Formats: sequence, structure tokens, C-alpha cells
Amino acid sequence: MTNYSELADLLFPNIDKTPEYYEELYPPRRLKEGAKVTRFAPSPTGFLHFGNLYTMLVAYRSAKNSDGVFYVRVEDTDNKRRVDGAVEVMLKSLAAYGIEADEGVVGENQEKGDYGPYYQSQRKEIYQAYAKSLVAQGLAYPCFCTAEELDAMREQQENEPQKGYWGKWAKCRSLTVDEIKSNLQCNMQWTLRLKSPGTAEGKCRFEDAIKGKIEMPENIQDIVLLKSDGIPTYHFAHVIDDHLMRTTHVVRGDEWISSTPIHLQLFRLLGFKPPKYVHVATIMKEENGGKRKLSKRKDPEAAVTYYSEQGYPKESVNEYILTLANSNFEDWRRANKEAPIESFPLNFKKMSVSGALFDIVKLTDVSKNVISTMTADEVFDLSYKWAKEYNPLLAELYARDEQYAKDVLNIDRGNKKPRKDIAKWSDIPDYISYMYDETFTPCYELCGNADGELAVKVLSIYKDVVDLNDDKDMWFSRIKDICPQVDCTANVKEYKQNPEAYAGHVGDVSTVIRVALTGRTNTPDLYSITALLGKDRVLERIEKAIAYYKEEK
Repeated sequence: MTNYSELADLLFPNIDKTPEYYEELYPPRRLKEGAKVTRFAPSPTGFLHFGNLYTMLVAYRSAKNSDGVFYVRVEDTDNKRRVDGAVEVMLKSLAAYGIEADEGVVGENQEKGDYGPYYQSQRKEIYQAYAKSLVAQGLAYPCFCTAEELDAMREQQENEPQKGYWGKWAKCRSLTVDEIKSNLQCNMQWTLRLKSPGTAEGKCRFEDAIKGKIEMPENIQDIVLLKSDGIPTYHFAHVIDDHLMRTTHVVRGDEWISSTPIHLQLFRLLGFKPPKYVHVATIMKEENGGKRKLSKRKDPEAAVTYYSEQGYPKESVNEYILTLANSNFEDWRRANKEAPIESFPLNFKKMSVSGALFDIVKLTDVSKNVISTMTADEVFDLSYKWAKEYNPLLAELYARDEQYAKDVLNIDRGNKKPRKDIAKWSDIPDYISYMYDETFTPCYELCGNADGELAVKVLSIYKDVVDLNDDKDMWFSRIKDICPQVDCTANVKEYKQNPEAYAGHVGDVSTVIRVALTGRTNTPDLYSITALLGKDRVLERIEKAIAYYKEEK
């Protein structure tokens, strides 16, 4: 009979702590019933995909809505994938969208909380204590197979229905303690493998919080638990960490469903209660009439940094993500127009089973709505912060006269039906360009009934009657007074009834003035624009427009 305790001591002579020790060190959390503990567990690669942000917002809101805990654990056991400074980049990317950890890794090599260390590379002894326990129970064993032997095994299995290290292919599973001792004395490298109790006929059944009941073949492979350097594999490490950190819900992409039988088997063999799994469907994108995964290689919007660079407010991105996450969010928003997004009752059951469809046009529409409800001060502060990093010229214009900038941004803001011209902060430089001489580009192209001849007549009169002390009614009255002097009518309805009798109507007169002052046929309130530009600039632009139209004759 194999003495498994002797084998455990032989393999792990320096490990003196037991699983019981760690169970006491990391006791169950004292949280109210129903509180969720979720986590963000990235590898330190530095790239945060939109799908990661989507999944983490779901995890974060689930924890927050239940008075639970959201923590960050860095899975840095693979040195080949480590990128210096990557953790800081990812944490900043999440924080930009309001996702900040209650505990765990809160900065590069900075942690808080009672369940650390939160870097897996610093938890080696913990993993080995549980590995030693599995060996002592006869549930794990050392494997001395070389890479060449494993390659040869794979070649022999080419036509086999079941592949991998299992059954008759698991050469080291039946080694005796004496044989293991001999191999160790010869300094043969070894990995630690799970002695899987699974069978080819066995089934793994579990309830996914999004997809419902799932049934799959159970794991039969003797998977590697510890690599030859004693570092755990992802499968082994994350199961121990999720248990000791008392994770209640593992929110992750549905590409991990295929690994769930391995994870559930490990939870059972380690004596742990498994968490609930929440497998989030992949974000998809339409292409050529079909659908494909949002790709960081093909799609700039796949990178979370794209939204910061473009200047989408976090409020817009989060609002959009919730339209993807829950089918009832838009109905909730219509019924709760001013409610904070945090009060939305996120429900796993209302998440897409097959994959939400990313739509940049929908994001733009959502963002226009969000920004239209902001005050001028909010728009100024947020866009100024963005400009300091991404648009120095806009930042310089803002800094020159902050109140003027706020007044510009306040035009048509706060109305019952506010304009929705701005979808992202990078839209602002063009949106307000005509309000600054440095960025104003004249364009004298007219529309409707307005032409160069009418423009010269209108502007020649307007420059002599414009008075910036007028209120809006008086200002518009002066424009209407111009109409009969240029053979136009001040009544649009009257023009429509008898268009041949007039050269145009009051809208055409206004268009001439608008184009002269802004270079555009569609702008926010022209009266407010005129008042902010000031008389000197108004007259200067009118004179230049008159000169242009006269030259064009």
C-alpha cells in the first residue's frame, strides 16, 4: 500500500503549513446574506479589451448592488506574459469608468485588504500547501515525463477520440514511492499532476447564472497542478484563490465554460464549496452581413483606451454597456430619466446568452443623450481634462477665458429639448471652432433661397442695425424688419402659399447671417452666438462675407 503521506513529505519537505492553517488565516467574510464577492483577475499584459470592461462592470455592479466586495487579484505566474507597468495601466483604465477595487491590488505593488497577498507570484507556499495535501490523500502525483515524451504521446493519440494525459497514457500515475525516490535522486524534473477521478462516461452538471443548466463531459485528464519550478498552473491557483478570498460569483467570459469541469472537479477534491459561475457572452460585431468577435487586431474600439482618446465620458460608456448587459435597461432609463446608473437593478438572468452586438452608432447616440443632460460646467470640466491630455489647442483656448468657454458650451443647453451635437469631447473643437478666430474657417456656401445677391443686400443692412444690447425678441424683430427691404417675407407660411412673390423668407435671411458669422447653415441659437462673438467680430465677419459675395458676382 502506497504511503501517500511519506510521498507528500518527500515532494514538499519545506512546506509545514496545512490547509487548515490557511482556512483560519482567511476566514469567511462577514457580509450580509446575499452579498456578492466578485473579482477582476488579470494577467499583467497591459491591454484592457472592451469585453474586459463589459465583464468587469457587470462584476462590479453586482458586488456594489448587493453591498458586497469587488477585489483585484493579479495572476502573474507566467513571466513570459508580464509587462512592466501593466497593472497600473489596467487599474487606471478601470478607474476611468468608475470601477475601483474595495480591496486587493490598488496600484503597482500596492495592496489593501485582509485576504492577500493579491499577487499570485507571492502565494507560492499557499498553493504548495494544498498540493501537498492532495498528494497526502492520493489525489495528486509527480510526473517525470519529458517534453519529448509528451510530444510522442500526442502523436500516438492523433486518431484517438479522447486525447491528453489520462488512463493508459498517464505513465507516471502508477509509479511507486521507491520509483519516485529514485527519480528524485537522479535530479529528474517533475510536475505535479491531479489524479483525476473522472470517467469517460461521467457528466459534469452545473447551473450558470446566465446560461442556465449546463451538462458537459467531466474532466478525465490528469492536468498539471504545479509546473517544474513549483509555480501553479492557472487552473490550480485560481481555484485556491477564489476559495480563500471567499469569491461568491466568478464573472468571466464564456470561453471559460469548457474549463469549468476541471475547476468544479478541483473545488470538490480540495473540499471547497464552488462559487456560482456567471459566463458572459462574447461581444460581437456585425461584418458583411454576419457576426464576429470584437477583435483587438481589427477594431480600434476593442481597446478601452480608444474611448478615453476619443473623449467618450465614462457615464456614456457605462450607460451603453448596461444597454448591452440587460435587455430591460433602456425601458428602466426611460422610466427613470434622472436616476443614477448605480440604482439600476442589474440582473444576470436578463443578460444575452448568445452575445451582445457592439454598435458604435448606438454608443454615439447614447453618449449624445448623456452629454445633452450635463450642465455647461460639467461639459467644460470634463472636456478640459480631456483636452489637457489629447488636444493642447482646445486646452489653450479654454485657459485663455474659462467663462467665455463655459458660455459657449452653454448655448442651447438646459432647454426642454437640448441639442445633441456632442457625442464625445473630440467633437468639441469642431463644434465650437467658429467661436474662436484661431479656429474659425469661413465658408460662404448658402442653402435654400439664399444666394450671393440676397446675401449682399441682407448683410449690408444688418451690419448697420445689429445691436448687441437687444434682447432676443428685439434682435429677431430687426431681422424680420430686413425682410421687406430685400423682397422677402417675414412669414414662412406666407412664402409657402405664394413663393413666386418673394425672393425668400425670414429663414433665408437668418441663414445668410448665420453663414457669414459661423461658416455653417446649422448651428445652435444664433442670437446667443452673436452676443458672445461681440460687435467687433460680428462686423468684421460681415464685411468679409460681403466682400466675398460681391467678388463672386
